[in-house]
Amino acid sequence: MPRVLRIHNRLIIGGPAINVTYLTRYMAPEFETMLVIGGKDEHEQDAIHLTRDLGIEPIVVNEMRRNIHPRQDGIAYQKIKEIIQKFKPDVVHTHAAKSGVIGRLAADACKVPVIVHTFHGHVFHSYFSPWQTKMFIHIERYLARKSSGIVAISQSQKEELANVYKICPEEKLEVIPLGLDLDKFHQRQDEKRALFRNRYQIEEDEIAIGIIGRIVPVKNHELFVAAAKKVLDTSSKRLRFVVVGDGDMRPSMEASFQAAGIDYTYYPEQKRKATAFCTSWLTQIDEVLAGLDIVALTSHNEGTPVSLIEAQASSRPVVSTHVGGVADMVMDGKCGFVTPPANAELFAEALLKLVQDEKLRSDFGAFGKDFVQSKFSYQRLVRDMSAYYHRLIDESKHRK
Repeated sequence: MPRVLRIHNRLIIGGPAINVTYLTRYMAPEFETMLVIGGKDEHEQDAIHLTRDLGIEPIVVNEMRRNIHPRQDGIAYQKIKEIIQKFKPDVVHTHAAKSGVIGRLAADACKVPVIVHTFHGHVFHSYFSPWQTKMFIHIERYLARKSSGIVAISQSQKEELANVYKICPEEKLEVIPLGLDLDKFHQRQDEKRALFRNRYQIEEDEIAIGIIGRIVPVKNHELFVAAAKKVLDTSSKRLRFVVVGDGDMRPSMEASFQAAGIDYTYYPEQKRKATAFCTSWLTQIDEVLAGLDIVALTSHNEGTPVSLIEAQASSRPVVSTHVGGVADMVMDGKCGFVTPPANAELFAEALLKLVQDEKLRSDFGAFGKDFVQSKFSYQRLVRDMSAYYHRLIDESKHRK
């Protein structure tokens, strides 16, 4: 049985954590997999429930964290080398940037036959200064030469990595979209909708527009606020704007709601009815989506945003900026609308079309559900990854 050491920098709410835990759990018994994770920052929402629910006991290398720290990173590198030497994997598969650096260097030093890295997103724009970005691109090009294969989670991302940032040749990139357990998102929806809307005082004739994810600069919640203002000024419908998540930029977002004249509350501290409110972190996202009517994503940069897959699985129309792999997972004009990044006017126009037309919301929701069910199941993910591993393992044997 081939052995896979899967390395992920931190287990926090989001698509990468779901991806690594599903692959760890569901590639057995064909592959024996060990999961290694790093430590999270204090403001980040722990997703350890994912491993607990699936019966996985990850090894934690607490020194492997998101930010660069030479001493801690060096300790993490040595610890991962020791894990590799003891476990003797046939494949080391790293996920996300920091673990991709430390894990691939350790795997190369230990002469692991197959080294794979998945780009769940990338940090080549909207994260760092130009000189830092240039440095990260050079690092990734070097690491790509140490890798047997690179996984992109969308065709758009593959083209960007190969042709825009020139991380590696196209033939070294394999497109394997995310895979999720989508069944729960269309089960008992009426019951879940009532629970969510009762909890947050949303009346049935109010249209709830939500955004789900970390409140950090790259997610651009300022655009969500600006679009909310334009929609409220234009529509006579009863509207609520829901922010699900938390993060460093919450005070800035709250100031933007205030500056826009939108009544806002941070619901965990002040449980009152307001036009806009933040729930902080919630784990029952199927209940959240059942309670919403429209789901928004306003990011500057993304990989394949899980919130949009789950929204469509819940039969909810979406409005998103055209970033990362969004165009591969949202069929513009059929599942929702895709607008240019950082354009509040066009984003608000798209929201307004859905706000004003209940049938359009229903039609988009039905189409989106069928679309994501066919493309983003975890069963398809496991099949694709299994075939890819076997191919790379065979190629490594022929190179000897």
